[in-house]
Amino acid sequence: MIALVPGVRALLPGHASLEDPVAELRAACLAAVGRLGSRVRIVASDAGGAEVAVSLVAAVGAVVVEADETGVLLVGNGSAMRTEKAPGFLDERAAAFDEGLRVGLLAGRPTPDPALAAELWADVAPLIGLDAGSAADVLYDDAPFGVQYWVITWP
Repeated sequence: MIALVPGVRALLPGHASLEDPVAELRAACLAAVGRLGSRVRIVASDAGGAEVAVSLVAAVGAVVVEADETGVLLVGNGSAMRTEKAPGFLDERAAAFDEGLRVGLLAGRPTPDPALAAELWADVAPLIGLDAGSAADVLYDDAPFGVQYWVITWP
């Protein structure tokens, strides 16, 4: 089992408040990580994404391992330039980039352009070479804050 979640810091327990601005995203992430089993290997491109992943794994009572996993947790997201209020402001190429990435994710075989991804502030490194070999189960697909996030699992 493979799951994809975004590495958004708002998912960390320390960022929670009385009114959770990412409640739907958080619920989807916990559901996806819960499907991975008790031993999870994390693939993240940076320490922030890894921190979010470790927090999610702990929240579902699983253990982070380096080998012999029951599931793999990928941490990544689409572009961060979807709107004028996005972290990277608006880039007209972002929507088309994210749509292409979405199509690849749904098929279990994304092929993002790493150079364009970097320009659009998309974290796709953990997705390079993914061959899930099956159709995706999409639990979340939205761009809050102008950043494209997906929560997806593959059997």
